[in-house]
Amino acid sequence: MEHRQENQTMDGKFIPMTSLTNGLVQQVAEGVFSYTIQIVNIAMVRTSNDFVLIDTGMPESEEKIFEIVEEIFGENAKPEAIILTHGHFDHVGSIEKLLTQWDVPVYAHPLEIPYLTGQKNYPDPDGTVEGGLVAKISPMFPNEGVHLGNHVKPLQDNGELPHLSEWKWIHTPGHSDGHISLFREKDRTLIAGDAFITVKQDSLAKVLVQEREVNGPPRYLTTDWQLAKKSVEKLAALHPRVAVTGHGLPMEGEELEQGLTKLVNEFDTIAVPDYGKFV
Repeated sequence: MEHRQENQTMDGKFIPMTSLTNGLVQQVAEGVFSYTIQIVNIAMVRTSNDFVLIDTGMPESEEKIFEIVEEIFGENAKPEAIILTHGHFDHVGSIEKLLTQWDVPVYAHPLEIPYLTGQKNYPDPDGTVEGGLVAKISPMFPNEGVHLGNHVKPLQDNGELPHLSEWKWIHTPGHSDGHISLFREKDRTLIAGDAFITVKQDSLAKVLVQEREVNGPPRYLTTDWQLAKKSVEKLAALHPRVAVTGHGLPMEGEELEQGLTKLVNEFDTIAVPDYGKFV
């Protein structure tokens, strides 16, 4: 499928990193799909009419998203809305290109809006933080805010999500100011974003094979570790049955419960780096 493309913030920002699960699509709960793009996951939630897209993956991944949407939801399908857990490059990488084809609203936490309207850039990734090779090369990752203009709208503060009546959003800051996670109470399905993840994201070897372990948010972009810890505690208290995270494979059941409990109890050891500019 050919799509018209225009010059956008993330043009030329392709990051040559991948994992063995690149291209993997999984249905993790009723109407909930996870799709891996290189080293990051997006989610799609079926609605009564179409679907809602959560996050938009890496730069230059729009064609992959068009293809998987057609595969799951049919020809000419488009989301009723896009919801962003936050605005880091690997979660908004294709959004400007998607919006040239899909004239749909984008929703995010009010604190994230300045990074989505070109008003602010994120802090530079911390290449000095304790961690593996991904952390060391993180200064090459884009930190520019994208320009979504009138497409982007702030989420209401009552926790409700447009087009997703069974879901609520939860403010889970730390990794970014306006980071959110999404939760469906009826089956305790969690879309966590990067509030916690299921791979040690700073380790290139573990990212490549997607070695499963519940971990804190990616170290090289997390700016407030106290808030990050409180956010993990908040999500663990929900006792999710299954979780889709921004990085790593979906996790469920006892493995998820035990992993979250350990992360809460040992957050300062497991998640918080020993050194770095945000510690």
